[in-house]
Amino acid sequence: MNERAEARPPTKTAGILPRGDGTTIAYNRLAGKNPGVVFLHGFMSDMTGGKAMAVEAFCRRRGQAFVRFDAFGHGVSAGRFEEGCIGRWAADTVAVLDALTEGPQLLVGSSMGGWLMLLAALQRRERIAGLLGLAAAPDFTEELLFEAFDAEQRRTLLAEGEVMVAGYDGEGPYPITRRLIEDGRQHLLLQGPINLSCPVHLIHGQQDASVPWQTALRLQEHLISDDVEVTLAKSGDHRLSEPADIERMLGILESLLQRIERVPAPPPP
Repeated sequence: MNERAEARPPTKTAGILPRGDGTTIAYNRLAGKNPGVVFLHGFMSDMTGGKAMAVEAFCRRRGQAFVRFDAFGHGVSAGRFEEGCIGRWAADTVAVLDALTEGPQLLVGSSMGGWLMLLAALQRRERIAGLLGLAAAPDFTEELLFEAFDAEQRRTLLAEGEVMVAGYDGEGPYPITRRLIEDGRQHLLLQGPINLSCPVHLIHGQQDASVPWQTALRLQEHLISDDVEVTLAKSGDHRLSEPADIERMLGILESLLQRIERVPAPPPP
């Protein structure tokens, strides 16, 4: 890209990505330079959250390509939340990468989005230049939901196909489906090596009442990459949305992008 093109302000597009089954994914996209940045929101969240918007503003200032989108059954994307599952959301993430981005991408995943970014990266290793996890929650359907259910909740889940649980910070209740639990077991990552070698940075708050901060250390151990850093924020909670949290996130994102940009591009085939 020449200097003239780099100097142009990035253009923003809001759109709808059709999926093969008739559903659609709502997204917002900034045109810009690579590596592009893709933000993956969390469970029962959407693409309009504070962290997603802060990353978009950062990418606009930097002239970086950027995409944020609503997962199936979240925000203004099609589908009922109760019909979603980890495999579906991971497949939609890959569809967004394939259809809405070009070249190397840095994925930023918040909570459930941290699980999805890993699953998508495993399917598109050649496209992923780096990963930034924010209170990343791999395997949460099994370890943080099913394993925490009491006997009555498990009976209800099996008999009725779903059980209502309280949300984060007293929100909800919302349904956890048998489909979500059983599908999640097909995508567990913390039981063996995770075959990703790109740079990874994980940020986790030690006051996180939803996802234990030790999850970041476990994830670091399972990733085969030698380039994995963990930042523990002593006062940080699960949302990591306070001004200091946003500043920390953007500083680390800037550092990751600078490191990626210094790596020479591979020669053309």
